Amino acid sequence: MSAGFRSSQLLALVAIFFSSYIVGIYSAARASSSLVLDLETKQNESRLPGNGSLLLDEADSSLARSASRHPRWFPFYTIGRFSNDICTGNNLLLGTCVIGGECTDNSGVAAGSCSSITAQAVCCIYQRTCGASTSYNNTYFYNSNYPAPYAGGGRCSIVVTPPDSSICQLRVDFLSLSLAPPSGDGSCNTDALTITGGSSQVPSICGENSGQHVYVDFNGVNPITISVATSSGYTFNRNWQFQVRMLGCTSATLAPAGCLQYFMPSSGTIASFNYVSAASSALNSIGVQGTRQLANTRYGICIRKAGGMCSITYSQVGSDTYSFTLTNDVGAVDPALLATSSVQSQECTTDYIVIPAPTQGGVAMPSDRFCGLGLVSTTTAAKPFVVYTVTDGNEDMDISNRGFYISYSQNACPIL
Repeated sequence: MSAGFRSSQLLALVAIFFSSYIVGIYSAARASSSLVLDLETKQNESRLPGNGSLLLDEADSSLARSASRHPRWFPFYTIGRFSNDICTGNNLLLGTCVIGGECTDNSGVAAGSCSSITAQAVCCIYQRTCGASTSYNNTYFYNSNYPAPYAGGGRCSIVVTPPDSSICQLRVDFLSLSLAPPSGDGSCNTDALTITGGSSQVPSICGENSGQHVYVDFNGVNPITISVATSSGYTFNRNWQFQVRMLGCTSATLAPAGCLQYFMPSSGTIASFNYVSAASSALNSIGVQGTRQLANTRYGICIRKAGGMCSITYSQVGSDTYSFTLTNDVGAVDPALLATSSVQSQECTTDYIVIPAPTQGGVAMPSDRFCGLGLVSTTTAAKPFVVYTVTDGNEDMDISNRGFYISYSQNACPIL
């Protein structure tokens, strides 16, 4: 058989294969278009509206990227591929850059374009409310009819499942969280936020906590449930809006072990849950003005060490004389003495914070525990930078306490 004849046969086979491929593309495209129309009609009826009034939270390029759980069988999606990066929507929420049809299929909200490669790419915002589940990064979970208040009654939950074993942590930012306050004894008896299913513990949280956050370790690929339980018998303007972010196991922003909270800036503030400068209006079990701090908590607040920094200093927020009121009776002390060394205590057995290896004015302190009604500026060079907070279940003698609201600032290493 001549070489020319073999070449002719090969060209014929290539032509037949290419023709079959084109026909297959055309048939798949027609079938997909019909299916897309049906899906979009149904899902547009239940799509949640975007909220253009929310503030943008800082993006983290190392966060895990979302992947579609319901891929569309449309072959042209594979042409001109682009990265599913984190993007900022025109409603100032963080989303994932995907093809518009994929966003619609997964009940997302398209919030502007996000790629110069194709006009079909949109910044997809995933927004969910009560009874939902998600495997998408940067999902927003909020009360029904948010930002309108939630009257209360029942339980509102979302189940978060990691897409695969490459995801190790969940960060939940409380963009807004206003629930009924704790009792005068610091218990979340009326309303409570609980986060369960992870391998790390999160205390029950209630009261005013907008701007706070928590990190939770996934237990393998098992889901984590975020749940808000409320009482219809207590009138209160509740609302919540959470940003739920998944972090990959190799992410540089993973919180260290034992850290419920993790702060990235080299200076800033940390606060106990439900910290407000105003006193609680509730009475405790012995009939006196109760505490604002939550009972039965034990967790770490960690701060990432910045380059070239060797120590960190903690101080009360100067504009708030109640910013360190953990134990004893606030009302029994001359207000002029609050936030001074005369009401600082290290004899702490009930409610206190722990600052490892502390010094004050260059002098080593006899204990790493601090309680009472004041905190003098305290420096430590112990690594990692962490403050542990502990509260017990008995707040009878902790009258009108608020908790803590502390500023921190890292200090540069000395030049030798």
